[in-house]
Amino acid sequence: MTTQWECLLKNLGEWQGSFTRFSPQGTLLEDIKSVVSFEGLNENKTMRQVVRREGQEDLVLEYSSLAKSILFFENGAFSQGSIQLAPFTEFGAELGLIYENRRIRLVQLFDKNGQLDKITLIREHLAGTAPVENPPLSVNDLLGEWHGEAITIYPDWRSPDTFSSTLKLHLDDTGRLVQSLTFGQRTITSTATIKGSLIHFDQNPQNQVQVLLLPNGASATSPLQVKLRQPLFLEVCWLIQPNLRQRMIRTYNDKGEWVSLTLVTEQKV
Repeated sequence: MTTQWECLLKNLGEWQGSFTRFSPQGTLLEDIKSVVSFEGLNENKTMRQVVRREGQEDLVLEYSSLAKSILFFENGAFSQGSIQLAPFTEFGAELGLIYENRRIRLVQLFDKNGQLDKITLIREHLAGTAPVENPPLSVNDLLGEWHGEAITIYPDWRSPDTFSSTLKLHLDDTGRLVQSLTFGQRTITSTATIKGSLIHFDQNPQNQVQVLLLPNGASATSPLQVKLRQPLFLEVCWLIQPNLRQRMIRTYNDKGEWVSLTLVTEQKV
């Protein structure tokens, strides 16, 4: 069994890229060049992390243990963020995917009233390797049938769960997106309106969810508002190749507690 610290070490190296900030409606607000380096010290028992962003002071962190708010998968993918949704406090999380020499990270933040406030996409590649930039994600890229293999890990350290999934996406006669997700014996079907780079799942007015299509084949899924006594999830998706996609889902229960983290690797059939 790989330890969480060993999974963190999959991120060693210097990651060059940019922090790109968007409004909740998808307006590009700023794009800042960045270099984030992870260096193992003391025979990799300590991590030195340096975050350099153009026009800002360097952020230097050294640590030899991990916070309760972060979990890693074996390939180095991870999520960190709020472990509890509480009234009148900011809430949010970062979800990071990794593939060969590339990483994509997404930060979703909600203000003290629970409204979706800031979305930051971080696109990175390892220094010394060629950057690969995928086209911005489009609805057409997603249409079809995807077969996935998923692993769910838990902040309470219980054994991971693995399962298969099938995701079908098509447009109906009115141009609405129809999504059907099957895992185990359960199928969930939902529909959404499409407006530019926004996909809006608006069937339940009390719990509206949007998908924002982003550069480099990425997308951000988030509730428009987080509410107490209502379960929620945050998700990042990355179309790595036309027929290969990764998704990460950070899930909270109806008490606002962070309960699980799921990584799905999907192939289009």
